[in-house]
Amino acid sequence: MAKLVQFDRLGDSNVLTLREVEVGAPSAGEVRIRVDAIGLNRAEIMYRDGVYFDQPVFPSTLGYEAAGVIEAVGQGVNGLAEGDTVAVVPAFLQSKYGTYGTHIIVPASAVVPRPAHIDPTRAAAVWMAYTTAYGPFIESGKVRPGDYVLITAASSSVGLAAIQLANHIGAIPIAATRGSDKKQRLLDAGAAHVIVTDDEDLPARVMDITGGEGVRLAFDPIAGPGVEVLAQGIAADGFLVVYGALDPRITPLPNAQSYPALNSSTYTLFEITMNPERLRRAVAFVNAGLASGSLTPVIDRTFDLTEIAEAHRYMEANGQVGKIVVTVTHGDATA
Repeated sequence: MAKLVQFDRLGDSNVLTLREVEVGAPSAGEVRIRVDAIGLNRAEIMYRDGVYFDQPVFPSTLGYEAAGVIEAVGQGVNGLAEGDTVAVVPAFLQSKYGTYGTHIIVPASAVVPRPAHIDPTRAAAVWMAYTTAYGPFIESGKVRPGDYVLITAASSSVGLAAIQLANHIGAIPIAATRGSDKKQRLLDAGAAHVIVTDDEDLPARVMDITGGEGVRLAFDPIAGPGVEVLAQGIAADGFLVVYGALDPRITPLPNAQSYPALNSSTYTLFEITMNPERLRRAVAFVNAGLASGSLTPVIDRTFDLTEIAEAHRYMEANGQVGKIVVTVTHGDATA
């Protein structure tokens, strides 16, 4: 028997229940993993609340990331074997698979080897963050050495990964955060400049920092009407990339008559993770950064699997800087 986090209705963190279930054997193209750590993401809260693009099928589990050891492989799986230490990449819908459990079944296409020098807690904090930033920063070539980039919600795990990727390729990261309490931590994390949006005029500060040119890329998970403010700090022919929807209000297309011409687009990491060739390049890039030390997951806090509701509440409080990871303790009860 395994323990899985499931929920039977939409709602707050109290709907999450840890249950004993029979996981069974993996089907063709799948693997079963004994989980050691789980990375939490904002998408899982949105999914639990019913405001994510993918809707739950009850009873539903959830979760995109995990690290552990392969217990069994399904028919037709190549390159993975029982006993391999691995990590799970977000490359599936939560309505079909989930990672919140002691033992899980996921598609083999969503599993990557875990480098020996990366412990399970850090391995569970890698792939959502770095793959999300990798797409527009590296794969599309939107960011080049010497470019200024504006990273909003910069204290999130994706925001910190974007800061590290910018520094890795020689770009200049400008971090935006609402409150001054996170400013020094963002500077310590590698941001060249920090704009505290509760206290400062964001476009004016961006223009001051960039000598009036604006940023090459604004990388934003918030969306909503605030993108019009971001657009005022983007260089002519620069890029506004919206990769989330934390603000549920309508996101306007910036008016070309009010700002210099810019390229505006939405983006999800599935553009990388569900494309085998792009995923191969992303894994090689991120693993090289992990090996060199230029990419280092920032862990804010860990919780035990039995504390999953508390972990969700902690994320919803928006106080973290970096990744929240849930660890799994194995014993007779979960074997």
